[in-house]
Amino acid sequence: MQLHEIVRSIVLKKVYGDTGIEVTGVSSDSRQVQAGDLFVAFRGDHVDGHDYIEQAIARGAVAVLVEKKQEWDIPQVVVPSTRRIAPYVAHSILGFPASSLSMVGVTGTNGKTTTTMLIEHILQKAGKETGLIGTIAQRTSKGELRSSVMTTPESVELVKVIREMNDLGAKYVVMEVSSHALELHRVAGIPFRVAVFTNLTQDHLDFHPTMEAYGNAKGKLFSRLGNAFMPQADGGLQVAVVNADDEWSHRYASDTVQQVITYGIQKPADVQATEVQVKAEGVAFHLVSFAGVADIQLQMTGRFSVYNALAATAASLALGIGLEETVAALEEVQGVPGRFERVNAGQDFSVIVDYSHTPDSLENALATIHEFCEGKIITVVGCGGDRDRKKRPLMAQIAASYSDFTVLTSDNPRTEDPEAIIDDMEAGLDESLRNKYTRLVRREEGIRYAIHQAKPGDVILIAGKGHETYQIIGTTKYDFDDRMVAARIIQENNG
Repeated sequence: MQLHEIVRSIVLKKVYGDTGIEVTGVSSDSRQVQAGDLFVAFRGDHVDGHDYIEQAIARGAVAVLVEKKQEWDIPQVVVPSTRRIAPYVAHSILGFPASSLSMVGVTGTNGKTTTTMLIEHILQKAGKETGLIGTIAQRTSKGELRSSVMTTPESVELVKVIREMNDLGAKYVVMEVSSHALELHRVAGIPFRVAVFTNLTQDHLDFHPTMEAYGNAKGKLFSRLGNAFMPQADGGLQVAVVNADDEWSHRYASDTVQQVITYGIQKPADVQATEVQVKAEGVAFHLVSFAGVADIQLQMTGRFSVYNALAATAASLALGIGLEETVAALEEVQGVPGRFERVNAGQDFSVIVDYSHTPDSLENALATIHEFCEGKIITVVGCGGDRDRKKRPLMAQIAASYSDFTVLTSDNPRTEDPEAIIDDMEAGLDESLRNKYTRLVRREEGIRYAIHQAKPGDVILIAGKGHETYQIIGTTKYDFDDRMVAARIIQENNG
């Protein structure tokens, strides 16, 4: 495809150099550029892609999309915002790969990863070829492509992943859609078939100035859910799936012109759970839906698992999957990595690793443990550095309020002082809680302390990192997996 064909629909642009050159690919990562690529330079908080143009040219870039004319003798397209234009350019070069797929986007503060994986499993059990893009991995029905660096990739890389999944035979792609992705145009131009909202609670206030701004960013997934009533790749129309028990759903439902399916537990909904029974081994409930009724026994536990299952059910029904197939698939799922995942290494107490990194998710996890714990609850929790500081005292307060004992420790401190992060957390603890916690800045020591304190029947919750297999200290990633660390310490004790 020639450069002039790619950019002719861009209104605000200045073009320098030969626009008749052939462009065969696109990249926004100078390290991944291949011969024939158009290199897109993004400006970020810490990195400016314009600084890497020389490296991109050295690797074979034949043209660049930039926000300011560069000194290099290479065809250049200068636009006011590369973030706004990049998605269109990437889709054009790669043949609009999402147009022949049924795209499912899941947004919300908590539950995105589990909900996408449940939908993926339901579709696969129904015989559909799938792709998954999310926090844990990028994969198709044929296997994992790669681990994920971020929940939703940058726009150019996202389109490349979708192209790859399309080429591998995927017909449905289920993906997590973060508020950052919506605000920074990463998912612009993707024709979502189904958009799902899980919930909205405090998070990412280091990026969004207010909760209102955070909520508005999530809402873009629904307000952008096509205004044209055109059949999608599977012949169906677009559908919004929203949580009736979350007040933001009313706004999102009014923001879309498409059909809306509600789900929930507390309020009347199109897909509703009643008679919820939470036990250590799983949660059971009665499902009442527009497609019929069913009794469901999940192998995952907690009311949050019910919400995730309801969201996945509503999305699957919207895609034309039968209720019986959907329920059978849900009951097969044993769990999701790092989401309320048990660590069993021969101990006589329970250890649960969970990705609880927001006040709401931590409270949900601890409330669930309260429903089955026969002994004491010990929580190991930290907060990430260079992230929302406002939630730190809330996290500590929730942990100490729900637990018999709490260990305040490091999460991914990044470039912040770990002790200062714990200071912020400790500020949320009043005098009545002062004897219910300790500070251990090294995460491994925090986990070790909790395990040494545990007695038969106790439950240890290791919160915050979940599936992550690393810890970021400064700017360096170190190998660290809560599950492996806990299992090793338990085995050492047993030995």
